[in-house]
Amino acid sequence: MQSKLEKYIVLISFISSIVGVFVINGVIIGVPDIAREFGMNNVIENWIPTIFVFAAIILTVPAGQLAGKIGFKKTLIIGCTIKLIGFIGILLATSPETFLLFRAIQGIGVAFSNVSELAIIALGIKEESRGKALGITATGVYVGTSAAPVICGFLVENFGWKSMFYITIPFLVLCILLMIFKLDSEWKVDEKIKIDKKGSILYMIGTFLFIYGFSDLVTPIGKICLIIGLIFLIVFAIYELRQKYPVFNVKIFKNRSFTSYNIAGFCGYFAVTVVTTILNYHFQYIKGWDPETAGLILIISPIIMSITAINAGRLSDKYHPQKIALIGMTISIFAFILLSLVNANTSLHIIIIAMILQALGMGLFSSPNMNAIIGSVSKDNITDATGALITMRSVGQTMSLSLITLVFSWIMGNLELSSKYAQMIVQSSQTICVICALACIVGAIVSIIGIKSENKIKKEL
Repeated sequence: MQSKLEKYIVLISFISSIVGVFVINGVIIGVPDIAREFGMNNVIENWIPTIFVFAAIILTVPAGQLAGKIGFKKTLIIGCTIKLIGFIGILLATSPETFLLFRAIQGIGVAFSNVSELAIIALGIKEESRGKALGITATGVYVGTSAAPVICGFLVENFGWKSMFYITIPFLVLCILLMIFKLDSEWKVDEKIKIDKKGSILYMIGTFLFIYGFSDLVTPIGKICLIIGLIFLIVFAIYELRQKYPVFNVKIFKNRSFTSYNIAGFCGYFAVTVVTTILNYHFQYIKGWDPETAGLILIISPIIMSITAINAGRLSDKYHPQKIALIGMTISIFAFILLSLVNANTSLHIIIIAMILQALGMGLFSSPNMNAIIGSVSKDNITDATGALITMRSVGQTMSLSLITLVFSWIMGNLELSSKYAQMIVQSSQTICVICALACIVGAIVSIIGIKSENKIKKEL
């Protein structure tokens, strides 16, 4: 039986999750209209969803250490407030540059709120109910994902793209008020530590250059940035090993199960994040549907994910969570193989079957994987575990969206996304789905490695 405090923790996480994902997926529906208003080419257009996650990943690790020091409740309030500023700024944007700037500010808010949400669940919810709580939070993600295509499609079609940002502001305000007046506890784990500023700078520079380089890999500058970013990240890891109070405890990755489950999480989010975007492109640019119609079809996957995730979370409290996640990852492999065969002549019912399989797979994977990651470490390492979880998820999401930019740039160059270039859009989408299928195969393999490692440790004990 959950206490009153636990119920408010879950409620706040649920609302915050809905808002965060609602904006990501809502913007995807509105991307064509936003691009037309600001006169963006396909490269800049693809940065609309990417820069949001890009900013989140760069600040996730530093935000985790700061949150552990000043308190996760306080940091969650700060994160939601920054997101609110981003919303208001976007509504006032007058150019592509200011629009993207405030999208990045939203991402900064997400960096603070996401790591705090998970930490509060890990520290404030009883262990035997943690999987259920994570399942409800994951359901919030999928409710936001399912609501966004339909609601935002309707809003964009009838009231313009700005309306989808107006509708989310009251929910953010509600979330902030609930935290201030209903959460009477604070959670801190690193109150006495010294902030690792040098480590934070190394991480942010390395991550920025690596992700930017990956998104622009078709150019010499992109290749150079990728290599320099990788060097910075290696230096960051070496530096962190020598610190008494590192911004991120790299030693935690000596835990083989923890590492395996995080890599699986990366693979899962790397694969799933592109789906809404490429299907939206298929429906609007290949089929010529309006945003509202596209949104009605895109709602199928998130609804299935919502139903599956909450039940998978409950199951992960009773059975080995990563085994459930492994089943989900395996189903996703077949979904992406099917999606990789979609072309301009593919019937809608085949696409829907692929969407259902992908949704069922990811619904079974997400919350059990989170539960497995958090459950594989002690409470002393919760900040590092949640930071790693959010980072790997954000890296997966960012590289996934960067993959769209990379593949579309490689195949289409600087051409605008239009029905005139339908065949190139199909070719780009098929290439992306093949890569995602391979990522799911890797995710399944490392899940098996992690489970075997965990079983081996238990036998030795």
